[in-house]
Amino acid sequence: MARIRVPKPLLQLMQELKPDVFLPLMGKYRATDSQGRYLHWDEFKWRVDQGDDELAAWVVTKFARQTISKKLSLLQAEDDHYFSYCIPDSLFAQLHTIDKITGGGRDISDGAFVSSNEKDRYLVQSLMLEEAITSSQLEGASTTREVAKEMLEKSLTPKDKSQQMILNNYLLMKKAVENKNEELSIEFILELHEIATHKAIENQAASGEIRKNDSIIVSNLYNENTFYPPHWETLTSRLTNLCDFANTDHSQNDLSNFIHPIVKAIILHFMIGYIHPFGDGNGRTARAIFYWSILKSGYWLFEYVSISKLIQERRTAYDKSFIYTETDDFDITYFIYNQVETIRKAVQSLHEYIDKKKRDFYEFMDWIDKSPVAKTLKRGHLEILKEAVREPGREFTSRQVAIDFGVTENTARSYLNKLVDKDLLVQTQPRSGRTVLYLAPANLRSRLRL
Repeated sequence: MARIRVPKPLLQLMQELKPDVFLPLMGKYRATDSQGRYLHWDEFKWRVDQGDDELAAWVVTKFARQTISKKLSLLQAEDDHYFSYCIPDSLFAQLHTIDKITGGGRDISDGAFVSSNEKDRYLVQSLMLEEAITSSQLEGASTTREVAKEMLEKSLTPKDKSQQMILNNYLLMKKAVENKNEELSIEFILELHEIATHKAIENQAASGEIRKNDSIIVSNLYNENTFYPPHWETLTSRLTNLCDFANTDHSQNDLSNFIHPIVKAIILHFMIGYIHPFGDGNGRTARAIFYWSILKSGYWLFEYVSISKLIQERRTAYDKSFIYTETDDFDITYFIYNQVETIRKAVQSLHEYIDKKKRDFYEFMDWIDKSPVAKTLKRGHLEILKEAVREPGREFTSRQVAIDFGVTENTARSYLNKLVDKDLLVQTQPRSGRTVLYLAPANLRSRLRL
């Protein structure tokens, strides 16, 4: 990431520039550019129209932003400065799009996903696994996706720190979902952090404890110090104010104090990163609080949305949005734009996932209607076959099937053995260990005449 150019303070520019330099540009430059981009000075200075003074254009842009800016009086930055944000038209349009594509839930509840148990099986498990894995990779976990999925799906004991981080994040997501109707408190934040960092913490930090020193420095690729977190003695008061902000009713019940729920969740995400209350694990805790907040606001679909994968894919832009906020009057709008785009893409990915699951489901149901083999099988057999068709070569165990389908291990074993008798699975036993494996043959589709 290249060095970021920092703008001069607005008051300093006002003293340096004469009014007749920037007044003619009033109305030409707005909060965003003609393409709806909310540009930091680092990018803005290269996009000023030829012949216009770039500093004057920046002053006019800042004026336009201040007219629609909202100060967050509970969220202090440095000294007497507070964080603020605004919602230009281009950001409002993206929020509207997210509201539309997350409303109603028809794509999840119709046809393919009739019961809550089926929704959990097809969505919560796989997408919560996705969030757990990618969130951990953001923090440096190096375990492959295949190994991580096997560990979570089969409830295996973590073998190293990377696997422990992934298990922790999986439990962290479950905790955020379970407590979505509770208020935010320092105790709950500490509990989330303890889950996130259990046996997976660095910097001599302690799980579930606020840091007691300022020996944390955030550096860039050039090993330059780019951010010094707030003094440790201010952390408790900052977290108290953050909880007050989180628990304040900013819904439509108070139109004079309305904050869009997605924006509010993003602000909470940012503030945990800024306050940096812990020696390690701040990012994992911040993302959990984001999910807690958005679910508490009634956006139930986010129980099935994974954002960490897209953050990881656009990590440079994510990091820049933090720096842009910290170097331009603590304007969180930069981070909000970044995360709204991430959320929109994540929700679209969810819909693509659902569409694929539907196609698989209807294809399988069509086979059930036509196949003489299917008529001899129970629902549990069919559920196992559905997974086996989707993933040739997959290994099943009675323990894993019991967990997935909520049955006893003996019932799961009877399902698997019946499929072996029907020549639809292959039974094998590794030389090491007593666990019997059931393999999905590569030619299963032809055996089923799918």
